[in-house]
Amino acid sequence: MGEIVVAITGASGAIYGKRLLEILQQHGRDTRLVVSNAGEITLQHECNISKEQLAEATGSTLEEEGNIGAKSASGSAKIDAVVICPCSGTTLGKMAAGISDNLVTRSAIVAMKERRKLILVPREAPYATVHLENMTKLSSWGSIIIPASPGFYNHPKSVDDLIDFIIARILDHLDIEHQVGKRWTGDEI
Repeated sequence: MGEIVVAITGASGAIYGKRLLEILQQHGRDTRLVVSNAGEITLQHECNISKEQLAEATGSTLEEEGNIGAKSASGSAKIDAVVICPCSGTTLGKMAAGISDNLVTRSAIVAMKERRKLILVPREAPYATVHLENMTKLSSWGSIIIPASPGFYNHPKSVDDLIDFIIARILDHLDIEHQVGKRWTGDEI
């Protein structure tokens, strides 16, 4: 198995990236963490943790956003997937325009060219037309778009339940068997 790159950008919702790394660690998956400059601010503000602390707590290899020569950006490296969680509108726009000016966007564009899984978790609300157009373009190129829009059919009892709903969808698309959240069985009604 190759590694999974988790990138945290400046959109609100850094907790999604943090929780994803925690679950991937529990499943024994090797991860690489990239946090954009804006993502650092959001991670500290929303989760009260630095990127260094998060990498240490989850056993992730931390790569610097400015290092476009890092392993995450290599087409020959054993990388299974890139997950940008949360994915800001700026990051969507750069990827849709083919701009790879930092390690987050470079890793994503390499994932597209290598036909690796690229999962984007946008957390904007509402979406501007440009966000929708960029998501459409990226989806048509094979990226998986999983908006941070949790469901309520599982009767969440906490914010953690809402977060885990999205994490479960990401894990499903990474083909990782898990017990995160409750699945719909068809017997609920």
